[in-house]
Amino acid sequence: MTTKRRRYPVGIQTFSEIIRGGYLYADKTDLMWQMQDYAKYIFLSRPRRFGKSLLSTTLCSFFNGEKELFEGLKVMELETEWKRYPVIHFDLSNAKNQPSAHDLTDTLMWMLDHCSPKLAREENKTSPGKRLEGIIRRAYEQTGQQVVIVIDEYDAPLLDVLHEEERLGEYRRVMQEFYQPLKACEAMVRFCFITGITKFSQLSIFSTLNNLTNITMDPVFATICGITEQELVTTFGEDIALLADYHGVTAEEMHAKLKQKYDGYHFSNRDEGVYNPFSLLKAFQQKELYNYWFDTGTPTFLIRQMQHFHTDITSLEKVEVPSSAFDRPTEAMIDALPLLYQSGYLTIKDYDRESEIYTLSIPNQEVRVGFTDGLLPTYVGLEGGYVQAGFALKFWRALKKDDLDLALRELQAYMASLPYVEGFKKKLESVSTAEGFYEWTLYLIFSMLNVYVRTQVKTANGRADVVVYMPDAIYVLELKINGTAQEALEQINSKGYAFAYQTDGRQVRKAGVRFSTETKAVEDWIIG
Repeated sequence: MTTKRRRYPVGIQTFSEIIRGGYLYADKTDLMWQMQDYAKYIFLSRPRRFGKSLLSTTLCSFFNGEKELFEGLKVMELETEWKRYPVIHFDLSNAKNQPSAHDLTDTLMWMLDHCSPKLAREENKTSPGKRLEGIIRRAYEQTGQQVVIVIDEYDAPLLDVLHEEERLGEYRRVMQEFYQPLKACEAMVRFCFITGITKFSQLSIFSTLNNLTNITMDPVFATICGITEQELVTTFGEDIALLADYHGVTAEEMHAKLKQKYDGYHFSNRDEGVYNPFSLLKAFQQKELYNYWFDTGTPTFLIRQMQHFHTDITSLEKVEVPSSAFDRPTEAMIDALPLLYQSGYLTIKDYDRESEIYTLSIPNQEVRVGFTDGLLPTYVGLEGGYVQAGFALKFWRALKKDDLDLALRELQAYMASLPYVEGFKKKLESVSTAEGFYEWTLYLIFSMLNVYVRTQVKTANGRADVVVYMPDAIYVLELKINGTAQEALEQINSKGYAFAYQTDGRQVRKAGVRFSTETKAVEDWIIG
C-alpha cells in the first residue's frame, strides 16, 4: 500500500493554489474573518516569509466569494453571506530596487495597468494616485459593490533607501500620493488591508489615512501568521513523526529540536508564540533542520541601519525597553532596535505589567546562528565558514569536557590563523576600546556555536567582560590588551564578578585572557 505523499506549500503564497493543490494548510480563516470584521482599514506588520502574502491572498479569495475553497475550514461556521466584491490586490515587493523616484512612479503605473486592464487605463490619469482613484471609482460604479483593497509589502520600495535621506524623501512623496485615494474613496471601500515589515507613521506615508487600525501587537491577532504549538501538533503531527524516523530519534526528541530551532516568536505581551512557518515547512520538505530563513542572507537594509546607528551587537540579548522603543515609526528611529524587532531578529520574550517594560531577545537558534553569520564579516571581518569549519567542533568538545585550558588553546590557534580583512585596523578603531573589539569577536564566535554569551555583564562592583553559559558550567572571562592575564584574573576575584553564579548549580570557571593587537589573537591566559 502506497502512502500518500505529504505536500508542503514551500514558496506558494496563493491560498487558492494551496487548497486546490492539496497542500498542507494551518487553518487561520477564523482569525481572518475576525480581522475583516474588526475594522475597515487594517495594518499588520510581520517579518519576511512569515505568511503575510498567504493571508493577503486568503482575503482575496474570501472577498471574491470563492466559498468552495473554504469548505471544511473554520470560517464556514462564521460567514453566512459570501458576497462577491471587486478586489484590487497589489504586491509591492515587485516595486523594490527602483533606481529613482521616477522609476518607482513608472513601476507603480505599470502595476496599476495590469491589476485589472478593463478598469486601469485612463489616459488623463498621469500619476499612480490618480490612476488608483480611477480604478476604485470605476470598480464601484460598474459592480455596484464597495471595493476591497489588499496591499502586500507596502514598504518594499522604501527599505533599500532607508539610509539615504534625500532619496527616501523622494520615494516617500511618490508613495504618499499613491496611498492618498485610500482615504479619499472611503465611501467606496468595503475593506482595506495593508501589510509590511516596517512601521512608517501614518502622517508620512498614508497621508490623511488617519483611521488605519494597527493590529501588529494586538493579542487577538498575534498568531494570525506563523505556526502555533497546537497547530504544529495537530496539523503537522505526522510530519514530526516522519522527520523523527528519518533522523533516527523519537517524535518527542524531534519536536524539541524543532522548537529550539524555529519557535520563540511573540508579537504581543500575552500571546503563546509561534514558529517560523517558512523554515518549519522547509525542514519537513527537505528532512533537514537548516537555517532556511537565511537562504537569501541578512537583509542589506538592516545591516546598513545597524552600521548607521553604530549598533552594539553584544547588547541584543535581553534588551529591556518600553514599547515606544521598538514600536517606533521607521522614520523616527534613533537606533536600529525598531528594525531589529520588526524584521524578526528580536522578539518579545517577557513583559512586566507593573513597569510596562518589555524584554526583547533573539527568537531561536536559527536566527542566532544565521544572524551572526551575516554580522561576522561586517563587524569583525570573519567569515562564518571559518568559524564553523574545524574550530567549532574542537572548541565545543573542549567546553563540554569542562577543559577551559584546551578550549582557549583551540581559540588561540584558530584566531592566529584567521584571514582577517584588510580593514581590520579600521574595525578595531571603530569600537571605543580594543577590548570591546575582542568582546564582539568572542560574542559572535560563541553565538555561531549557539552558545548563550553575554558581554559587559553588570555586577555590584563593575562589569564582567564576557560570561559564557554552558549546560554544565558558567565561564567568566576578563579580557586585557594593556595588561596581563594575571591582572585580568585578579580583577575577576577582587570585584566578585563570579559571585552571582555560585548558587546557580553549575560549575563556575574563571579566566584572565590577554589579547595581542599585533597578532590579533589570544596571547596568554590564566585560569582560576
